[in-house]
Amino acid sequence: MRQLVREPGSGTLRVEDVPAPLVRAGGVLVRTSYSVISIGTERSKLEFGRKSLLGKARARPDQVRQVLEVVRREGVASAYRKARHRLSALTPLGYSCAGVVVAVGEGVTEFRVGDRVACAGAGYANHAELNWVPRNLVVPVPAGVNLDEAAFATLGAIALQGVRQAAVSLGEVVVVIGLGLLGQLTVRLLRAAGVRAIGVDVSPERVALAEAAGAVGVLRRDDVAERVRIETGGIGADAVIITAATSSDDPMRLACQLARQQGRVVVVGEVPIQVPRSPAYEKELDIRMSRSYGPGRYDPSYEEGGHDYPVGYVRWTEGRNLGEIVRLLASGALEIRSLITHRYPFESAVEAYDTLTGEAGRSALGVVLEYPAESVPEPARLEVKAVAGGAPAESVVRRGREGKVGIGLIGAGNFAAGVLLPQLRRLGVELRGVMTASGLTARDVAEKYGFGYMAGSAEELLSDPEIDAILIATRHDEHARLAAAALRAGKAVFVEKPLALDEESLADVLAAARGGGPLLVGFNRRFAPATVFLRERLERTAGARVVQVRVNAGAVPRESWVHDRAIGGGRLIGEGCHFIDLALYLAGSPAVEVMATGIGGDDPDAGLQDNVQVTLRCADGSLASVVYTSKGDIRAGKERVEVFAGGVTGVIDDFRRAEFWSGRREVWRGTQDKGHAAELAAFVRAVREGGPAPIALEELENSSLATLRAARALGEPGRLVPAH
Repeated sequence: MRQLVREPGSGTLRVEDVPAPLVRAGGVLVRTSYSVISIGTERSKLEFGRKSLLGKARARPDQVRQVLEVVRREGVASAYRKARHRLSALTPLGYSCAGVVVAVGEGVTEFRVGDRVACAGAGYANHAELNWVPRNLVVPVPAGVNLDEAAFATLGAIALQGVRQAAVSLGEVVVVIGLGLLGQLTVRLLRAAGVRAIGVDVSPERVALAEAAGAVGVLRRDDVAERVRIETGGIGADAVIITAATSSDDPMRLACQLARQQGRVVVVGEVPIQVPRSPAYEKELDIRMSRSYGPGRYDPSYEEGGHDYPVGYVRWTEGRNLGEIVRLLASGALEIRSLITHRYPFESAVEAYDTLTGEAGRSALGVVLEYPAESVPEPARLEVKAVAGGAPAESVVRRGREGKVGIGLIGAGNFAAGVLLPQLRRLGVELRGVMTASGLTARDVAEKYGFGYMAGSAEELLSDPEIDAILIATRHDEHARLAAAALRAGKAVFVEKPLALDEESLADVLAAARGGGPLLVGFNRRFAPATVFLRERLERTAGARVVQVRVNAGAVPRESWVHDRAIGGGRLIGEGCHFIDLALYLAGSPAVEVMATGIGGDDPDAGLQDNVQVTLRCADGSLASVVYTSKGDIRAGKERVEVFAGGVTGVIDDFRRAEFWSGRREVWRGTQDKGHAAELAAFVRAVREGGPAPIALEELENSSLATLRAARALGEPGRLVPAH
């Protein structure tokens, strides 16, 4: 399929062939008929992309602070790699479209193939021939509504949420500042609600368009305050809705001037929020923000998880706002056709953006991209470059002895692209095929790292005889299923942590590994130079050991998918697993019992599983404990390991320094190295030479099982749970 993409570093746009998005549970695959270019939002993205690096830094000081935080925590090299990856990653454009459902994901019963729908959401309702959209961001379009008008539903929902935040009632007067597309939609919605609207703009043409929709139009150069005073009988506006997009604080100053005593000011557009104190204080104004399409926006459980809010508690969600716009279109209460100023065929999308950023863009309001009535069928596999052929391999071992290792990648997020792939490329492997849930990500990664092709499904990679090893770097809930399938297909498997989210799927992947392999889980801390230094010296000691691992992990936003038990498993399982593995590795003995306690009481972090203490009792009597917390200051250092055994002591500080005391002091120093390069090198060597996996399967099983039972023990405080 084809998709419009942007290069953030340069702002360059192009239409690319990419694999179609996967049909996932909880959503539908939609063949796009029309999509709408949001003039303000998308123009600002282009302008930001075309700025110099210094210009970007000045425009987004918040992101500069994030980079500096990474520098302090991980060093300059790591921060540079992450920033470079973000600035070079292709990104989608668009968030409002309409089309026809061509496939329905598991668990979705409200839509059928052939349904006409309107879709919303950045990253979902893209300018692309096919889009996978979660169920709560899709609404049906009745037969009486044209799809080109339904494609405006998202923008209509944004305007509608602004009207809802203004809490208007019949007979009130509302001023709308900024008569671009959102302002024109707002005026029409106010009129549909029986509210008197006054539209303000610098453009005579836009003022005239608002007047044609029933509003009182006022040019900004005129005495706006006097006109509002006359229209309201000297009272002032009951509410002012700001839909302008500007770097000036004029809209906010004007809004506070026009609002009546205890009036409402609602910010919908992109303007500086610098409230002048005197009028706001003296009038006791109510300043409100309007959050995009409505309640549910930015909530992954609503948007991605499909969990709707009870109508008795949240009457108007973003999905219900979308549906209301479509209903208003169907009833004739909302008219949109007069707002469509430009139409372009999808193949001319770049030309459309070029027009909008020029002089012609000043007159643009509704800009529609039109797609072919039937998308041209595309092969599931898209070649990126010519790949040298070869005789089909009989086994991993045989190909390994020939010295050739073909790699297939499933999932290519920031970690895979920023850490794993640069290391793999240095190992001389053949990066053969890549598959991701988003075809755009697959295209981006394939081009950057030289993959031979982009696959349309995981099965395509598993059936490729030229692929010896599969790397799995998806979200956590897919790890075990994909790893088991790859192992049963005769592939070697490297899977990022964790191996599994529950014991049943862990047992399945282990059973598959016993019949194939090698299997390696991304427990990279084992392979770090500091760990190797310590482990070698501990081998000279006898008796039980005491191991303490402290992880000052830093907070992750509560809405992040890593906290979702069904998808990420929570931070104890998702990340704590490899600290448990490290503790057991340094203890030198498998865990037989585990106890875990988490923070509780009224603490807001209770229940997140990112402030926990895990204690492991090992078969030889050793004790290992992991303290994992999100409450500390990350500038104090993230990771510290201490080992005590037979009169010796070992310490690792953030994998930059290690010390060992045994009557004398030995020190290892270096740049921070958490073992990713050595881990991947060991895996590739095992595949190439046909040797055993770098970590014994029994150890992977023990540390994974100990982690799962530690998570279970959080609900059973004070009780020891067998780990094996």
